[in-house]
Parts: sequence; structure tokens; C-alpha cells
Amino acid sequence: MTEDHRSHPFRDSIEDAAAVHRIPETAQTRAPAYRLAFLDRDFMLRDELRPVRLQLELLKPQMVMDERGIESTVVMFGGARIPAPEHRDRAATPVLASLSHYYDEARRFARLMTERSLASYGREWVICTGGGPGVMEAGNRGADEAGGQSIGLNIVLPHEQAPNGFVTPDLSFNFHYFAIRKMHFLMRAKAVVVFPGGFGTMDEMFESLTLIQTGRMKSVPFLLFGRDWWERVVNWQQLADAGVISPEDLSLFAMVETAEEAVAVIDGWEVPT
Repeated sequence: MTEDHRSHPFRDSIEDAAAVHRIPETAQTRAPAYRLAFLDRDFMLRDELRPVRLQLELLKPQMVMDERGIESTVVMFGGARIPAPEHRDRAATPVLASLSHYYDEARRFARLMTERSLASYGREWVICTGGGPGVMEAGNRGADEAGGQSIGLNIVLPHEQAPNGFVTPDLSFNFHYFAIRKMHFLMRAKAVVVFPGGFGTMDEMFESLTLIQTGRMKSVPFLLFGRDWWERVVNWQQLADAGVISPEDLSLFAMVETAEEAVAVIDGWEVPT
């Protein structure tokens, strides 16, 4: 007789879920009301169950990453449309094609950080991206080339999108709620690195900076790749000069150009005072 290692004496949900298929079919058992609540898709998707779905979406990736022993991450944000250098001829615009070198920098940066992660058996400094194409693919690709694991936090979009093929399959997550996905980006973040990108990248960058600025999140190395890009896209000094941010807020992040420079800044980072 096999010893039962359950922590309680009650019949578990797995057994009851399996037993559903053995229940005799009657008018009563076929009725929606008779379905086990956690197996009832129509019930779980009701508007009133949104708080439960939010909780489940927060809990599932948290539990999986805990079980994998992941303690800290390096978050990489950046444009999904930035092509790999070998595909720059497919870019929609010449400017987009010129940004392809950031794909290589992202790939090399992820490889360097993953080599560091391997020293902790993949528990610390784990690359975490949005799981899509472009800079995200480069991040997961670099981690894969270093022989390590990486996380992909994908989200359901109106157009069909699959995770890039370099995300570690057991760490490839899919989200319905943007807010919960954003929480998972930052819950384990030991560093945040932002490459050129569009609305999504800007949203993630400014929300993260706001959390640090307001003390809702502790300060971590926060790096923007490409000074020329970021100073053209955002007039940072004007924000400070106008008084809508404090001059010291400009020290919440640093600008870098290469993967090696980014690693050096992370290693020498001092929490702004």
C-alpha cells in the first residue's frame, strides 16, 4: 500500500476532477449547475469572477518560478519590431533597420548576464522579457546561447502571437491582464534594461521609473540603451527644468551604449540618495 503524503485527510480536487467522467449522465448531471465550479469554464469566465482570475494569473507564474528556485531577474524591455541584423532588409523603415544593432547588443548583454546567472545555478540574474520578437527575442536568444534559462511573459493580443522560440518552455507564461503581467516583470527585478521601442516599451519604462521615483519599488540599476535615441525621444532635461520632475530624478537611470558598459554600470550601481 502506497503511503499517502497529503497534508490533509480530505479527498483532493484532482481525484474529483477525474471522477467527473464516471458520473452517470442524467438531466441533472448534464445541467450547468452540477458542474464542479473549478471545472466550469462558463462560470470561471463570468464578469463576477474577474477578481478570482486576477488572483490566479498572479499566483500561477509566482508558484512556477518559486518551484524553479528563481530569486532574481534582469528585465529587458524593448521594441518588438527591431529586426535582427540579418533581417534588417525586411524592416518597415530605414530608421528601424538602423536600430538592428540593438538586437545584437541585447543578445550579447543577455548572454553575459546569463553566464553570471549560471554561477548561482540559474537562481539569480535570470533574463526576463516579454517573450515576443525583436529585442525580446534577442534577450531570450542570448540566454539560450549561454546555456541558461530565461523567462517570457507573453500576453494575448488581437493578432495571433506566439512566444519566440528561445524562451525556456517551462518559463513561458501567457497573460490576459496587462497589470498582472507588469507586476511579474518587477517582482523579482534586480536590474531593468530598456532598449529603443514604441508605446509598449515607453509604457513599461515610465511605469517602472514612477514606481522607483515614488518609493513603491526599491531602486535597482535602471539602464537605457542608446543615448542618442532616448535624448531625441524624451527631453529629459526639459522635464527637470520645468519642475515636473526633480533634478535628482535624472539619477534614477543611466544611459549606456554597449552590453559590456551595461554590465559595468550594474556592477558599480549606487542607490541614488
